[in-house]
Amino acid sequence: MKLSKVQYDEIALFITTLRPTRQSLKRLNERFPHQSQSTLLSIFSQEYQKLMKKTHIRHHAPEAIESYYNRYLNDVKENPGAPVLLDMANEVDFSPALMARLILERFLQDREEGPNTRPVLISMLRDTSLIPDPVLADQVHQCIINDYCNGPMVDCIKHSIGYEHEVLLRQKLTERDLPFLDERQLRLKGYDKTPDFILEVPVAVDGHVIHWIESKASFGDESSHQMNLQDQFWSYWNRFGPGLVIYWYGFIEELDCNRERGILLKDEFPSDIVTLRGCMSQEDEQGHNTLERNNDKSQETV
Repeated sequence: MKLSKVQYDEIALFITTLRPTRQSLKRLNERFPHQSQSTLLSIFSQEYQKLMKKTHIRHHAPEAIESYYNRYLNDVKENPGAPVLLDMANEVDFSPALMARLILERFLQDREEGPNTRPVLISMLRDTSLIPDPVLADQVHQCIINDYCNGPMVDCIKHSIGYEHEVLLRQKLTERDLPFLDERQLRLKGYDKTPDFILEVPVAVDGHVIHWIESKASFGDESSHQMNLQDQFWSYWNRFGPGLVIYWYGFIEELDCNRERGILLKDEFPSDIVTLRGCMSQEDEQGHNTLERNNDKSQETV
């Protein structure tokens, strides 16, 4: 789904009033009923992560961490069954999953886990039953399952969705009988940074020649697209020539401005692909028709 910059800004502005919860997603869908639910979810996730990056320093300051941790200890002592961490995260406009990570990391410091606390921390966030304090384990679990934008569960879902769309793109290419090399095959050939698929025989889309296709299971907003251009797309263009990027959950239509320079944007697999075989068939048909007309003229002359 393509959105104009005005439409996108309206959605992004409304998201600033929401928290990363199921109820917020429901409000978002009700506010923009004509937009795709998956597109809104992708935009919601990206906008919320931008907000968390902006406030990262404030929440990760040593004094802030100590304040959160001491408040957690006091509140959970008074009411161990209450969602203390979740409520505290919502109160200070912080991601519940990130709040849980802060408190758990501070908890591990008190236990003197040593310099390798990061692997231990990651393992405990992925499996809260590994947390030695059962009350804290329950608090962290509540935060993770109630955060729709951050945390190990969200990361796993995003990875699965990304892989699912790569499989979908592979199926589309196979159905069209378009020979290709995937990332694994290209890595074996010695390429370190590659698009998802290189077409062994270039095709044309909207009148532009395409050598490669990149799958993005996300919405293409201005910041993410500019970062992708800098980190990936122009590098692909420099090595392999012009290519196509599919933002499966849509993009801001004004960003599709580099077509003449060699990078096209689509929100689905293109239906108007022109192959070399198709061009040759058209030329053969035109030649056959021309030959028939010439024969007809010759017969008329006789």
